[in-house]
Amino acid sequence: MVQGVARQVIVVRSPDPRFFEQAIFIVKEDAFKTGVTADQVLQEAQRAADGYLRKNTRWNRLWRRIPGPVYAAAGAVAATLCWCMALAL
Repeated sequence: MVQGVARQVIVVRSPDPRFFEQAIFIVKEDAFKTGVTADQVLQEAQRAADGYLRKNTRWNRLWRRIPGPVYAAAGAVAATLCWCMALAL
């Protein structure tokens, strides 16, 4: 059912269509009353779409599964290797 309400929307097209074609944002009615320009609203929509994409990509999910102690151990091994190489020279 369609009501007679007009909404302002922003459509952000994806630079990489592998993930999505476009994102649609519904703008709050009072968004432009607070002195915000249309360009600022568009930039915020692009940042939101980019943030969502970065947060939900496969590599980011993979890195979140690795426990903290594994990161600590890898850092310790890397630091030890750097010290050993520095002492060998």
